[in-house]
This record gives sequence, structure tokens and C-alpha cells, in this order.
Amino acid sequence: MDVKAAAPFLETPASRPLDGTVVRALGDTVPVRVAVARLRALGCSIETGGGPPPLDAPAGRLRVVRAPWIPGDQALPDCRIGWSGPVRVPMTGERDVQAACGIMQVHGRATGEPRALRIDYASVCAGVLAAQTITAGMLAVLRGGADVRAATSVAQAAALALTQYVAVATTDPGSGSGSSRPDPEPGAERTPPFRSADGVRLEIETFRAETWLRFWTGLGAERSAIVAGWPPFQQRFATGTCDLPAGLQAAVAARDHLAVRRAAEDAGVSIVTVNDAGTPLPPPPGSPWRLRPLSDAPSPGAVPAPDGPSRGVEGGPLAGLRVVEATNRVQGPLAGHVLGLLGADVVRVEPPGGDPMRGVPPMAGECSARFLALNRGKGAVEADLKTEAGRERALRLAASSEVFLQNWAPGRAARFGLDAAAFAAVQPRLVYAYAGGWGEVLPAPQPMGTDYLVQAHTGVAALLSPPGAPPTPTLMTIIDVLGALISAEGVVAGLLAAARIGTGVQVETGLADAGRLLRESHDPGARAAARTAPVVSDLAAMAADPAYAALFETDGAAVYSRAPWTFTRPSSWQREAI
Repeated sequence: MDVKAAAPFLETPASRPLDGTVVRALGDTVPVRVAVARLRALGCSIETGGGPPPLDAPAGRLRVVRAPWIPGDQALPDCRIGWSGPVRVPMTGERDVQAACGIMQVHGRATGEPRALRIDYASVCAGVLAAQTITAGMLAVLRGGADVRAATSVAQAAALALTQYVAVATTDPGSGSGSSRPDPEPGAERTPPFRSADGVRLEIETFRAETWLRFWTGLGAERSAIVAGWPPFQQRFATGTCDLPAGLQAAVAARDHLAVRRAAEDAGVSIVTVNDAGTPLPPPPGSPWRLRPLSDAPSPGAVPAPDGPSRGVEGGPLAGLRVVEATNRVQGPLAGHVLGLLGADVVRVEPPGGDPMRGVPPMAGECSARFLALNRGKGAVEADLKTEAGRERALRLAASSEVFLQNWAPGRAARFGLDAAAFAAVQPRLVYAYAGGWGEVLPAPQPMGTDYLVQAHTGVAALLSPPGAPPTPTLMTIIDVLGALISAEGVVAGLLAAARIGTGVQVETGLADAGRLLRESHDPGARAAARTAPVVSDLAAMAADPAYAALFETDGAAVYSRAPWTFTRPSSWQREAI
């Protein structure tokens, strides 16, 4: 990593890479409040009270006004936050964005009509993205770059959150409107969670058909219901619907929750209780990203990166940096994708034969549309990490890289021999990032760390439910997406810390951190602004609408969201006081 030699050594811990930085914040919106909290956790001092945000940043503005650790008289990062951003549909708040950008459409699929998420989800995502641009901008300045002025919007954050659904909608006719949902049986509760005989609501998870079969067989469910229920349960992450045979709900309703829990444990199915929004969580970690030094000092046995051309900083604040990624499903791949959108060169490590997700329909040409939504633009190498040769290949890649990102199940890194210590031995200034599930929120042995289980346990499901209604997770993957943004945010912070302290940095985030952030950001007393924007009912039609052209791009086979920010050189704008 090329860093100006004049940059002073950081005296504070790696967990506060923005120590000494002063940011001025304008606006009292959810995006600004979230961004300010994130920047404070990274060591920033915040100046507020300077009046309303400017007209070109109606949701708020953040500007670095002092950074004594930056050498010379350089322009410092600035981020303007809008509601509509580049979309030619007027939006003035969260409810407008959810309606006009498709969130209501996806969240409402389980019930057959558009519904608003009862949290400021897109605004929270935008706040994380805004904080991320400030941190990435500071890293770019430290590396000698100049792309420090950024603009983002709540609408762009919403589009990124829906990129998988838009990709599928534009390759699979009819899926973008949600109109294919069958009518439920009268009086039947078809969508998880499940309710036991003693009234406890439970959410379950498994990725394996054999454990699904064992669980329901143990509860005495009919074989036909078990077989019919597996496809919609398995596909609910992609479709936003999960219409199960009524017999499965009946099988749970016939047992008390302890009996259901025993059946799940015997079968190897993960199970959690759907908690209320007020259910206490363990205290948060000192650093939301658990940033800490990878080692006390560079290892004398480290293998240096091979010589090559000097890496520039054109093309985004992370241009010239390489990320090696060994991830699957949504959280890890989307985190890597965000780093790529910031300019990094991202290389995936995939098993022999490639990631199986590449072949999951619907297809966009020769590859899965959902896979491309999270992984387009990345390189890929195949390596069997269960073998010595595969592990050595991963380590060689990391030796010439700045980041290694993985979201393996707990304990797998140690079993592979690819934990943080192994990578520090070959690249002592590496950022080693783990995008996990539960963190310290649940003790070991932990259930699977997946979106719907985290919604259920952390109380997010209860925040989403209308007053008097039982807590029910949304089938839109809100936790996976926000967890990915938090992971990418941590990687950027880790890169800045590594640049300042001169050693590698470990980053650990989890899906539970997304649940905690949604709870912390929720204001139950806030009154939602009246919606004035139209409600999108078909994602494919939205993606084809010229008014949304700035949000989306196509490869000719499917449509995907563009980068959720733009970066501008100082030469194209006048420096001003705020």
C-alpha cells in the first residue's frame, strides 16, 4: 500500500483510525445520525449545529474540516446525502424511498401487496455508506489520491439493497411484480415463523434437505407436506415468499416449544425464539467492527509482495488495492462487491468447479443472475482449501494483497489452517476480515448465523410488525445486506488503520451487528412523513423506466444496481466553508 512517508505514526489503538479528525455534520436525519455515530466510533470529533443541510444535500452533509495527521494542504473528504439522489422521482423521506424504489414491493410479497418496512431501513443503509465514503476518502488522501468529494442518497442505498431482486426480475418475467404468489388457504398461516402449542413463536433454519426431512418427520408431519415445503423454504431468500403447506404449521402447533426445540436439535436444524423488540442484548463491543492489530510488529519471516508496477489511485478511493475473498451466499459476496465498487480489485477463491451459486436459476447468459448481482467484475481462482496445495494458493494470493475477506462457519478457518495468524505470516500488513453471524450476542454452540434467525433473536422482527401483531421477520434479506455494508465499512476502516499504524489489522463483524444497529437507530416515537411518491409494483418495470436510469446498469442479460455513490475530483468543485 503506497502511503506518503510524511504521515505520522498513529498513537491510538487500531480501533480508532480516524482519531484526530474533525467532521462537521449538517442535518438531523437518520442517515446523518447513523453516519455520525459510526464516525465517532472510529475516533472522529463531530461538530453539529451549523444549520440545515444545503439544497443539494437534503438528507444531510458530512465534511472533514480538520485532520492534522494528513500532510500538506490537501482537500479533505466531503459527503452529501440526498433522498432521491439521481432518480427523477421526487422523494422527501424514508417512506417515499421505500415506495418508489421497490422496498415495499419486495417486503410485501409474503402478503401479496406492497407494505412498508416499519423501520428506516434505507436511511440506515445510507448512513453506513456515507460514513464509509468519509473513511475511504481519508484513506485515498493518505495514499496520495484526490477523489474525496462524494455524493450518495437513500434511493441509491435502497437500489443496492435490492440488486439481487432486480437482477432476477429482469431475467425471469413475472418475478418482478410478485404476482405469482398463490392464494393461501383460508385461515391458514403459511409463512414462518411457527407457533408452538404453548404460544412460543419459533424461527428455524437449515440448508440441507436431509435435516429438513428429519426435523419434520420427528414432529410427525405428513411426508407430502415435508416434500412440498422444502422448495419454498429453501428459495425464500431469493423470492421473498415462503408459502408452506398448512400441515407443517399444524405439526409445530401440536407440540410445546421445548419438544419442537428438541426435535430441531436432534435433526441438526437451527432454531431460535422470535423475541420482542425490548429483549436485552449483550453490551456492544468497544469497536463496532472489533478492529485490532493483526500483530504487534511486522513478522521478520514475512514474504514480501512481488515487485510490480506502482499502484495508482485512479478509479475510486480503493483503486490499486487487492481484496482476496473466500465467501458464499449474500453477506460476504456483497461486502466484497461494495469494496469493488469503491475501486478495489477483488479476486474470489472458489472451490474446484467454481461456486455452485453460479448455476442457480434464473440465468443471465451462462451465469446466475443473483450471483452476478453480487459478484460481477470480480476475478476468480479455484482452490481446494481442504488440501495443502489449495491453502498455499490462498496464502500466495494474500501475500500480494491488502485484504483477505471470509465468511466461513465458526471454526472453519482454524481447520483450514487459514486463520489470521497464518495470513499475518505471509502479509504482516494485511487486513484480515471475518464477516460472521452472531459475534458475542449468543454463546457457543451458536445456531446458524442467517438473516431470518438474526431478525428473530435480536427483536428486529418485532420492530417490523404492526402494533398488536405478532413479531414476524421480513423475507426481504435486510440483515444480510446491512451486514454486508457493515463488513465492507470495517474493511475500509481496517485499511486506514493499517496505513496509519504500519501493521495488519483484524476486522470482525456479524449479522447480529446489523440487527443491533437497526434497533439502536429506531425511534418508536418518530412520526413517519406522509408518502407522496408512487408505489413501485414491478421491479422489472422500474429498472426499465428512464427516471431510474442512474440507479441501474445492464450487461444485456440482466439489470443490476450501480455504485451507490459518486466521487468527484477537487478540481471540479470549489472548496467552501459550511
